[in-house]
Amino acid sequence: MLDLLLFQLDKTAATPLYEQLYEAIKHAIIEQKIPLGSKLPSKRKLADFLAISQTTIELAYGQLLAEGYISTKPRVGFFVEDLESLPIITKLVPQPVTAPPQQQTWRYSFHPGKIDSNHFPFTAWRKYAKDIFDESSKELLSLGDPQGEYALRVEIAQYLYQSRGIHCDPAQIVIGSGTEQLLPIIMRLLGDDAQFAIENPGYSAIPRIHLEHIIPIHVDEEGLRVDELTNSDANVVYVTPSHQFPTGAVLSVNRRTKLLKWANEKQYRYIIEDDYDSEFRYIGKPIPALYGLDQNNKVIYLSTFTKSLMPSLRVAYVVLPPSLLQTYRQLFNYYSCTVPRFDQHILARFMQHGHFARHLNRMRKLYRKKHDRLIHALQPYGHAVTVFGDQAGMHILICLRSRYTEQQLKQFADDAQIQVFARSDYFVSPIPYSSPALLLGFGDLEENKIEEAVDALMHSLHIQKE
Repeated sequence: MLDLLLFQLDKTAATPLYEQLYEAIKHAIIEQKIPLGSKLPSKRKLADFLAISQTTIELAYGQLLAEGYISTKPRVGFFVEDLESLPIITKLVPQPVTAPPQQQTWRYSFHPGKIDSNHFPFTAWRKYAKDIFDESSKELLSLGDPQGEYALRVEIAQYLYQSRGIHCDPAQIVIGSGTEQLLPIIMRLLGDDAQFAIENPGYSAIPRIHLEHIIPIHVDEEGLRVDELTNSDANVVYVTPSHQFPTGAVLSVNRRTKLLKWANEKQYRYIIEDDYDSEFRYIGKPIPALYGLDQNNKVIYLSTFTKSLMPSLRVAYVVLPPSLLQTYRQLFNYYSCTVPRFDQHILARFMQHGHFARHLNRMRKLYRKKHDRLIHALQPYGHAVTVFGDQAGMHILICLRSRYTEQQLKQFADDAQIQVFARSDYFVSPIPYSSPALLLGFGDLEENKIEEAVDALMHSLHIQKE
C-alpha cells in the first residue's frame, strides 16, 4: 500500500503540503489506483514514508474524511470508501465562452432617456456622502424604514408641494429603486381583478409587468383619448400626462377634468399618474398634476429622479392616497426598501440644503437651450418634418413625409451610426399611422453639435434641406 502512496510533494510550493497530499490521495481514489475498501497506512507510517509531519497527514486525512472519500473505524484505521455512493465532482472541461456583443458606439445619440451629466454637482454630492458616512456609518448598516428613509420622504413631500402643488404627508410616500419596481406593488394593491388601461403608444414596462388584462387606449395631440377609456371595461388607467411617452403630448386641462370625472364615477377606479418629464416645461406655465386636482383620493402619483439627477441613482417614489395606504401596510409589512439607506440620506441632505432645486433650475436652462436649438436646426427640413411634443420634456417626436417605413428609416440612421427610436417601438397594439415618426432625445447631445447631428440624421434619412 505504501508504494501506491509514493507522491511527489513539493515543499517549496505555495500550496500547503497537506493540500498537496489530500489532492494526490483523492485523485488516486477517484482513478481507482487505490482499491475500494483498502486500508490506508497509519498517520505515523505514512509520515515516516513521505518524510513529513504527522500533523500534515492528519490534516489531509481529515479533509478526505470530511468529504467522504475515506472512513474510519476506531482503533482499526482509515479505509477507502465506495465512490459509487458519492457525488463525484469531476474537473470541468473549459467551454468556449461567447464574448458579449460589443456596445454600439454612436456618432450621435438621440436617445430619449439620456441626460447631460457634465453639469452634475459632484463636489456637493461627494461632500454629503463623506459627511453621512462619518456621522452614521454604523446606523446605516441596519435595515431602515420599509417605506424609505423618513428624512428623504419629508424632502420629497416639500418638493412636491412647492413644484407640483401636491399636498401629501411623508407617511403616504413609498420609495423604491425604479418605476419598474414600484408598479408591481401598486398593481397588487389594486387587486388581481383590476383591468388596466394604458396609453398606446406608451411606456413599454407595463405590458411586461402585467401581461393580463391590458386595454390599450389611443393617444392624440391632446394626450389620452378619455372617450375611449370611458367606453372600455378598465377600472385603472396608467397615464403620463405631463409629457406623454413617446408622443410628447401634454394632457389638456379639459381631458384631465374628464379623466378625474371618470375615476370618481365608480368606487374602485384609480388613475396612476406617472409625472414623467414634468420638471422640464418650455412653453407656458406648468400644468398642475392630476394628484393636485384630485379631491377624492383617486390618483396614485408616481415619479423618479432619473431625469432630474441621474439614471444610475435608481430612486423613484409613489404617493399613495390614504385609502390605499392601510392596504399597503397590511400587504407589505415584510417589505424592505430597495434603495440603499446611504443613497437615500445623501439625496435627502442634497435636497435639504437646496442643491437639488438649484441643479434643477440650472438644467432647465440648459435643456431649454438644447431644445430651442434642436427645433431651430429642424426648420430647414420643414417641408418633410413636422414636430410634435415640443412643449416639455427631453425629447420631441418628428413625423416625416417619406416613402420609407419607420423601421427602414431607423435602420438608415443605425447604418450611419446615429441612434434614434421609432414611435412603433412603443406600440402596445398596431396603429395605422399615415406617416412614419421618430423620437429625438436631446439630453445627451452636445449643444454646439446639435446642428451637425440633425444634418447627419436627415442625410441618412434621404431628406434634403428646402
